[in-house]
Amino acid sequence: MSIDWIQLLIDAIKALVIAFGLLIGFAYLTWFDRRLIGRFQMRLGPNRVGPFGLLQPIADALKMFFKEDIVPAQADKVLYFLGPAITMSAVLISFAVVPMGPEFTLFGRKITLYLADVNVGMLVVMAVLGMGVYGMLLGGWGSNNKYSLMGGLRSAAQVISYELPYGLSLLGVFMLAGSLSMAKIVEAQARLPFIVLQPLGALVFLIAALAEMSRTPFDLVEAENELVGGYNTEYSSIKFALYYMGEYIAVIVAASIFVTIFLGGWQGPFLPGIWWFFAKLIAMIYVLTWIRVTLPRIRYDRLMSFAWKVLVPLAVGNVLVTALGLALRDLHVFGL
Repeated sequence: MSIDWIQLLIDAIKALVIAFGLLIGFAYLTWFDRRLIGRFQMRLGPNRVGPFGLLQPIADALKMFFKEDIVPAQADKVLYFLGPAITMSAVLISFAVVPMGPEFTLFGRKITLYLADVNVGMLVVMAVLGMGVYGMLLGGWGSNNKYSLMGGLRSAAQVISYELPYGLSLLGVFMLAGSLSMAKIVEAQARLPFIVLQPLGALVFLIAALAEMSRTPFDLVEAENELVGGYNTEYSSIKFALYYMGEYIAVIVAASIFVTIFLGGWQGPFLPGIWWFFAKLIAMIYVLTWIRVTLPRIRYDRLMSFAWKVLVPLAVGNVLVTALGLALRDLHVFGL
C-alpha cells in the first residue's frame, strides 16, 4: 500500500495550524476574559501594555518564562513533571475532530477544516478530555503537599460525577443525528440547530462542561480559601503556565463542542462557514465568562449532590423524551 505523502503533509500542516491557533487563542482569551470581567465589575481590565492592553498576553508569557522554576525537594519528580504535560496534551488533542467549516477543493484536492473525521468523534473527545484529570491528580499527588493532593482528589471525584450527565446530555443529539461523527452532527443541523430540539440537553451539557473544566462556580479543585491553590499550589514558571494554558484552552474546546453539537457548527446563511463557526465560538466564550463572573462558588458537597440528584435525572429524562418523540415520529411515518 503506497503512502500518500501529500496528504500526510496536509495533515501535518493542519495539525500545526490547530496547535498554533489554540496557543494564540489561549493568549488572547486571557485578555478577552480579563477585559470582559473588568467591564462586568465596572473597571477597565488590562489596558497599559500596548493599545487596549493587547500586548499584555505577551508580557505575561515573558514574565512566566523567566520566573524561577522551584521544584519541592520531597516531590515525586516523574509525576510532578508529568501532570502539566498530560493536562495540556489532552485539551490539544481533543480539538482534532472539531469541524470548523465545510470542505473545499484546492489544487484538485479536497481539504477539510478538521484534522480527522472519526465515526465516533464525540466519544474520542470525551475520552481524551477525561484523561486531562489525570494531569491534575498526578500533579496533586506528585507535589507531596496535602492541599495539592486534596485538589487532585476533588478533580477526580468531580470529573467522575459530572462525566455521567455530560455524556447522557448528548445521547438525544446522537439519536437525532443518527451518528457520533461531529461532521455528521453538523450536517444534520442544516435546517434547525439541535438547541431548539434539545434545550434541556444543551443546559445539562453546559453545566456539566463547566464542572469538567473546573471553572467557576465549579472551581473547587483550586479553591484558594480552602486549599491555598489546589492541585497547582507547588507549581511555578513554565509548568504552572502549562496548567494555566490547559484551563483556558479547555474553555475554547468546550465552547467549540457546544457550538458544533447544539448551535449548528459552521452552518449559517450568507457568510462563509468558518466565519459562522468563529462568530458562534466568540459568543459562547462570552456566555462562559458571563457565568464565571456572575455566579459564586458553591460548597463541595452541594457540587457533588447537584450532579447526582439533579443533572443525572434531568439528562435521563431528556433521553426518554427524545426516544419517545422519535418513536412517535416513526409510527406516524409508517401510518400506524
